[in-house]
Amino acid sequence: MNRYLIPLGIFLVLVVFLGIGLGLNPREVPSPLIGKPAPAFRLTELHEGSKVLGKEDLLGQVWLLNVWASWCVSCREEHPVLVEFSKRKVVPIYGLNYKDQREDALKWLAQFGDPYTASIVDRDGRVGIDYGVYGVPETFVVDKSGVIRYKQIGPITPEALKTKILPLVQQLKQS
Repeated sequence: MNRYLIPLGIFLVLVVFLGIGLGLNPREVPSPLIGKPAPAFRLTELHEGSKVLGKEDLLGQVWLLNVWASWCVSCREEHPVLVEFSKRKVVPIYGLNYKDQREDALKWLAQFGDPYTASIVDRDGRVGIDYGVYGVPETFVVDKSGVIRYKQIGPITPEALKTKILPLVQQLKQS
């Protein structure tokens, strides 16, 4: 009888851990970059390949970095929300075109609208790796001094915009 208690105990512990894991929301994985300086980058702009944009060019303002791609299905879900939000001119939105073809990205923006102040090209995904991107879309809220304050994993929804991103942007603009 006792020889069955140890395997049964191990099995019950594994079941508890599995139950806890299944109850977690994968979109709420905290980023280790929250509260830390945003990684530096200098990339060419999507629309004007001769122009370069870097993190240091964005210091002094609160900004969003939206990681997107023309091949991303979830980006299509999020894009109308970004287009409408950009019309309000609350905060500049910069796009990080991730592992995409320039022609496809330009065509996509022409078809669906361009919410970005500027979009930069991360063809090989190195900047995305620096930011801890493991799937697109992802959006970062960056403060005036270049510190990441929030990471939205997955598409921005009107609810996330209203309850999380907008209040944070307003707070950061005042500080």
